[in-house]
Amino acid sequence: MKYILGIDTSAYTTSIALVDSKTGRILADERKVLEVKEGQKGLRQQEAVFQHLKNLPELYSNIKEDLSKVSHVSVSSRPRNTEGSYMPVFVAGRNFGRVISHTLKSGFIEYSHQENHIGASLIDNYKGIDEFLAVHISGGTTEFISAKKIAKGFETRIVGGTKDITFGQLIDRVGTKMGFPFPCGRYMEEYIQGKSVENLPSPPAGKGPFINLSGMENFYGNLLNKHNKEEIITSLFDYTGRCILNILNTLSGLGYKTVIISGGVASNSHIRNNILKSTGEYEIIFPSPDNSSDNALGLAYLPIIDRWYNENKAD
Repeated sequence: MKYILGIDTSAYTTSIALVDSKTGRILADERKVLEVKEGQKGLRQQEAVFQHLKNLPELYSNIKEDLSKVSHVSVSSRPRNTEGSYMPVFVAGRNFGRVISHTLKSGFIEYSHQENHIGASLIDNYKGIDEFLAVHISGGTTEFISAKKIAKGFETRIVGGTKDITFGQLIDRVGTKMGFPFPCGRYMEEYIQGKSVENLPSPPAGKGPFINLSGMENFYGNLLNKHNKEEIITSLFDYTGRCILNILNTLSGLGYKTVIISGGVASNSHIRNNILKSTGEYEIIFPSPDNSSDNALGLAYLPIIDRWYNENKAD
């Protein structure tokens, strides 16, 4: 029996996962959200790196399995699978993983954080899905990606997204104005659960594959003294879902049938349900809500997905 250890150090979460490489069984899934002081709207990279360095030994020590069985350590070493892609937070996980790999005399594999999200989305669906659209919507990213499976990970090309702020940033900025803790999306979603909401018109969704969102921060900010929170939040979530659908419709000419939607914003049940009601010609794949947000499970599964793909191609 051999294990794969995945490590991801993103902008707001430290994650470690352990998977049985033969059966795919999840043996450990350790995560710790980074602390953001009340009133702040985010973390500087150096603050996030410092917290990762504190969290990694703690999460690693929580794993009770026999780590001598680890055959490969799989890490996210960059945001995207493109040349020059870099963020300091990923250095923490990469270096921690290299030390573990050297100590355990195991293999060491690097992927991108974006590939990690794709991997987490394909845990139960990776066989036979070689080309698709991948949508990554989070606090740091809103990108629509043409993705193709290759021998190691995925070949990707950005074909849509936002030109300025991300959907996650828009939700957080509106949420902090309402007094919700950062990051705000989960608290905003919980706030509207079970509340009846009169329809509040939301602005027209952007047109084309690349859209601007910065004006929406002022639009929703101007509603704060005119409407209650649940009306504004519902309108904002509806707007987000319609923008995503509009971009997908714009990209329908690329010919893809499968769309994978991941990232922290993709864990929002209100946005998910709105998208699934109007999927059109696409088959939409969402990871579980827990696996939409940052995690290391995708990294632990990517070598398994690579192995299946390469063995299948060899046949």
